[in-house]
Amino acid sequence: MGVSACAQKAKPRARDLGIPFEGTPGNFNAITDVAGVEVGFKTLISGSGKLIPGKGPVRTGVTAIFPKGKGSLDRVFAAWYTLNGNGEMTGTTWIKESGGLGSPILITNTHSVGVVRDAVIEWHARRMKQNDYSGDISLPVVAETWDGFLNDINGFHVKKQDAFEAMESASSGPVAEGNVGGGTGMIVHGFKGGTGTSSRKVGTYLLGVLVQANYGSRSLLSIAGVPVGKEITDLRPQEGKADADQGSIIVVVATDAPLLPHQLERVVKRVALGIGVMGGRGGNSSGDIFIAFSTANPEATKNEGIVQLQMLPNDQITPFFEAAASATEEAIVNAMIAAETMEGVNGNKVYAIPHDRLIAVLKKYGRIK
Repeated sequence: MGVSACAQKAKPRARDLGIPFEGTPGNFNAITDVAGVEVGFKTLISGSGKLIPGKGPVRTGVTAIFPKGKGSLDRVFAAWYTLNGNGEMTGTTWIKESGGLGSPILITNTHSVGVVRDAVIEWHARRMKQNDYSGDISLPVVAETWDGFLNDINGFHVKKQDAFEAMESASSGPVAEGNVGGGTGMIVHGFKGGTGTSSRKVGTYLLGVLVQANYGSRSLLSIAGVPVGKEITDLRPQEGKADADQGSIIVVVATDAPLLPHQLERVVKRVALGIGVMGGRGGNSSGDIFIAFSTANPEATKNEGIVQLQMLPNDQITPFFEAAASATEEAIVNAMIAAETMEGVNGNKVYAIPHDRLIAVLKKYGRIK
């Protein structure tokens, strides 16, 4: 089944439960608050019971993010950063070299990076007027997190058509969260996780974040400064297993502020602070990889002549650091709040964080009245 960015039935979000966060969100409290950004999904859920490789159960999907919409091939300034590298994000070498991004960003499961990458190239090739090489189109950005606890990950169920549909479904407006797209089979701090998003106003500018969250130990989980993981100790995916900080998280940061690549690199590093506030520590087996882009400076796509650029002074950049950290924190919590309990291969079950018990814990510590 496919799910578009705004087709999902409305679900409660962290602020609906009264959970407090720093900063003021944009209209949708989503990455799509940054004008031009579009998000699409393809969600694959089928089968139940015993794992039969190649047949299921299937709990996976694809997420697509377009910086300037699926109708644009304009480059944008970009930068990336890795907190811990036990993961994959293709195309980053060219981003580091050129300071730009000319492809959409897709996120899927670990064993589907190749087919999704090939699909992005083919999707763009069908729209090109000639067969010339392009670093942007030929070296697209595709990232992953592991969903093998719930999904038949070695069944390779994600196909090119699924990536095509995720891209074609991309739209602006509200963004689906929880068990959707690439986030379908993901786990966060021992609870069901997945896709989440949030945004912040920074003066006249906007900064938005989208996460595919699949990381963290239960004991370190902190929400709004409260040690939730030490208060809700049951409902674990694998009772008796070590409480390790493992898994991965991919974070995409978008802004309409005129930031150059070196400034975006400074901003994207602050994503790690938002994860740290939640209790993520970038464990040895975690892949924590982040990318940021700016939709400002339309001449960044020019190939000839002198390019006229705008840039915010570095003395004005600190609020964007704060926005990146706080929006990342809220996006992760939004992913958890929207996620629903899911059973996958061999009856493996991951429980959604219970809203009533979470609220009770936050009240106990005085964070909710």
